[in-house]
Amino acid sequence: MQLAAHRKEKSESSLHEGIEKIQGLVAEIEKIIVGQKPLICRIVVALLADGHVLLEGVPGLAKSLLVSALGAAMGGVFRRIQMVPDMLPSDLLGTYVYTGNRFKLQKGPLTDCHVALVDEINRAPAKTQAALLQAMQERQVTVMGKDTLELPDPFIVLATQNPVEQDGTYPLPEAQLDRFLFKVVVEYPSPKDEIDILTNVNLDQRNKVRAIQRVFEPHDICKLRESIKREVSVEQYAHQYIVDLVRATRFPGEFELKALEGCVKLGASPRATLALRDAGRVEAFLHNRQHVYPEDIQAVARDVFRHRIFLEFSAEAEGLTVEAVIQEILDGVHIP
Repeated sequence: MQLAAHRKEKSESSLHEGIEKIQGLVAEIEKIIVGQKPLICRIVVALLADGHVLLEGVPGLAKSLLVSALGAAMGGVFRRIQMVPDMLPSDLLGTYVYTGNRFKLQKGPLTDCHVALVDEINRAPAKTQAALLQAMQERQVTVMGKDTLELPDPFIVLATQNPVEQDGTYPLPEAQLDRFLFKVVVEYPSPKDEIDILTNVNLDQRNKVRAIQRVFEPHDICKLRESIKREVSVEQYAHQYIVDLVRATRFPGEFELKALEGCVKLGASPRATLALRDAGRVEAFLHNRQHVYPEDIQAVARDVFRHRIFLEFSAEAEGLTVEAVIQEILDGVHIP
């Protein structure tokens, strides 16, 4: 009994210490990212759930600066990859160059970083976008079909896209979108936040990231991620709720969501089921809980489903949105 109590006390202490460090990480990023704490927390959830994030928003909302700040605060290697229409897969993964009477592998920016900012991902052609698939799913890349390179751990892709400009862009296919744990919509700041932006002395520096202090080392992130998996449990009722939510995106009639029948062309994949579990577990951890509750799953469901539900054209023509579908599912699916 005493040994069990000691282990429980030790695990609770470890989780509490992890929460304090995460709060420090968020506080460092907030030095230069004003009024976007929910967005920062969502990216931290993805980092601890070992997932990737698609950031959608108009230019000028500090999406790129946020990712740079994350790389500095977590102590990892940060790489920024600016996508352009003539970019090739080798520009990401690397290639072989002939030097010293032999071919030598020259690694690309994706192969040696912990945080990869893929800026304006929809400006790159499909074959270059596809170069990210193996990296995002398997945490490794194969260069020109020969050498397979393991990527550092942790490894997170944060990709941005502009929803306004469509000329010269290549929309991400469903398979690519499904690799992202979250799709997060970045909104404009409030009037008060914009005043705070004007008065933030850190944003007057040419190198704004210089204000960020390192909070973690990369291996600390890996240890905390494994500790969350070990200490935060997902009970059977949470499993059932996750499966019900995902199935409701595919077969709304099974859950008496009659308003959605015939409106959804493609629902969420089994990868979304895993995403809800992993992200819900981290959400519970951030609220200092050792069990996943329905509110943890609901908190991450919108960002998990937003890019995985595709509507019929007729439903879109009538004004139905994916956001409305997600809300209908969250309201209509019974909590076990």
